[in-house]
Order: sequence, then structure tokens, then C-alpha cells
Amino acid sequence: MFTIFLESSFTAQHQLTFSGGTQEPLHNHEWKVCVAVSAEKLNNEDLVMDFEELKLLLERTLQDFRSQRLETNPLFEQRNASAENLAAILYQQIEPKLPDTVHLDFVEVTEAAGCRARFSV
Repeated sequence: MFTIFLESSFTAQHQLTFSGGTQEPLHNHEWKVCVAVSAEKLNNEDLVMDFEELKLLLERTLQDFRSQRLETNPLFEQRNASAENLAAILYQQIEPKLPDTVHLDFVEVTEAAGCRARFSV
């Protein structure tokens, strides 16, 4: 199994709502995103997939979140804009756009140093 990793980042705000309705203060993060994709064998170019192709896919996906208040994005309707939910949403958006021979292993989201969430299937 071959695996490649790609990292990117974007700035966005969020404000978690806790049970009972209390909210944390609205604040910014420099969200860091890492995706890992794998393949059983390399393609005709001896790659899992082209890093540039994966980067373009990731950047297009992140564009909807850049400089936004995450709670205003319809994808967060009925759920908190947590790192966990962001990782799951990104996974769900990226996975169907990958080549058939490539598997999305995980999406990991870091909201602050030492604080990260990973989603995988």
C-alpha cells in the first residue's frame, strides 16, 4: 500500500454552542488540514496520484470555508462547527472526487497547536 499526504491551511471563525445553549466567544483559527490518500499500486506515472491534482481538489474544497464564519455555511446546519465535524464534511466532499484507484484514508483538521481531529471511514 502506498500513501501520500497533503497539507493546507485556511483562516476562518467559529463559535461552538454547548448543551444548554451556552456559546464560546466567536474566534478565528488558522485551520490546518491534512489529507492522506492511498493506492494498492502506483499508476502509470508511478504515483498514487499527482500531488498537484490532489492539491487542486483540496484547495477547491477549502475555498467555501476560507475567511468565513463556519456556522453560516449550510453544511454545518444542525451541527457545531467543530474540528471533528469539519474533518467529516471535508472527507465527504473530497472522497467522491478522487480517482477510482485511490482511497481517502483520512482527513485531519488542526484548529490549534496540539488540538486536532481526524475523520476516516
